[in-house]
Amino acid sequence: MQMASASIVPASGLRNASGSSVAVDRLPDEMNDMKIRDDKEMEAAIVDGNGTETGHIIVTTIGGRNGQPKQTISYMAERVVGHGSFGVVFQAKCLETGETVAIKKVLQDKRYKNRELQTMRLLDHPNVVSLKHCFFSTTEKDELYLNLVLEYVPETVHRVIKHYNKMNQRMPLIFVKLYTYQICRALAYIHGTIGVCHRDIKPQNLLVNPHTHQLKLCDFGSAKVLVKGEPNISYICSRYYRAPELIFGATEYTTAIDIWSAGCVLAELLLGQPLFPGESGVDQLVEIIKVLGTPTREEIKCMNPNYTEYKFPQIKAHPWHKIFHKRMPPEAVDLVSRLLQYSPNLRCTALEALIHPFFDELRDPNTRLPNGRFLPPLFNFKPHELKVVPMEIMVKLIPEHARKQCAFLGL
Repeated sequence: MQMASASIVPASGLRNASGSSVAVDRLPDEMNDMKIRDDKEMEAAIVDGNGTETGHIIVTTIGGRNGQPKQTISYMAERVVGHGSFGVVFQAKCLETGETVAIKKVLQDKRYKNRELQTMRLLDHPNVVSLKHCFFSTTEKDELYLNLVLEYVPETVHRVIKHYNKMNQRMPLIFVKLYTYQICRALAYIHGTIGVCHRDIKPQNLLVNPHTHQLKLCDFGSAKVLVKGEPNISYICSRYYRAPELIFGATEYTTAIDIWSAGCVLAELLLGQPLFPGESGVDQLVEIIKVLGTPTREEIKCMNPNYTEYKFPQIKAHPWHKIFHKRMPPEAVDLVSRLLQYSPNLRCTALEALIHPFFDELRDPNTRLPNGRFLPPLFNFKPHELKVVPMEIMVKLIPEHARKQCAFLGL
């Protein structure tokens, strides 16, 4: 794969930037395999400089393969919007189009392919943040960084929850339904169509457009294709949202860990605070037992067979209807209880969750947002999204008024 030349310039030097490009070294062979889908016309370029200084301009090139014309794209770094052990995410503006993007910058080990990039290349869904472009950048210390240029979505579910708490209000139930439905739709897609487990579902990784209320799942830094019989690390997923089998140290878990996390998020949307606020790994289990009661021997076996002889304090389950306020619709409580089962195989799947009666209001053609606007797109299913869906689920999934959007189904 040919590497495009690229450069980084401070904003003050923009006028002189037209001809300034730097010669670049070729990447190690294994990195040359990291080709982006041709239909997105993306090519990984190397930029000299780390590019996250506010006001700096990153100039990179796309196209130039398969006879496509080369095209220069410049990004003005504006502000840091997130950081963690992975690296940093900053907001930037494309100077050619005026479009705002998010650029996630992660240190790249030259010996390995980047799993997040490989995963992002596979994804194409209205409830998953999309990858627009990617490039590599180097620092003076010769460290290599991968930069993922992603669509920018201004809010997170985490901040929306905080907003309602600050105003001492409960989140309107229509938003709880919309956000949870879209989380489940994203999970049904990544689990069923792509075969990927996200492994870090939490309110901070759920982006929301505050005007349309469309939700997008982001941060695939922990995501992995789970292969039956192959062990996985159990120390993943943020504490409050960690499935009990992970706390038990299971290494052969399934995509049901994301379902548990989604149940925790739904409960948090309904309560305004985390359902299981553990202060440590062990305390997390205590918080879960306080609500679900002590797991039975059979349930422990389903989570991690090595723990069946372990003696747990015998605690009775706390009834769900006592956890939520009296006026909570029973369908909401029922869905939480179906997502938060000790036995991974007893949790409902993301697809099963989508047809739960809790979401019936979203299927009503007369339902509107509180401001009178239309709901975000919820039924714009693509053929690949529905290829494994049984007909009896399909009929419940797509309401009559939306079936012309999915004419390919012949419903």
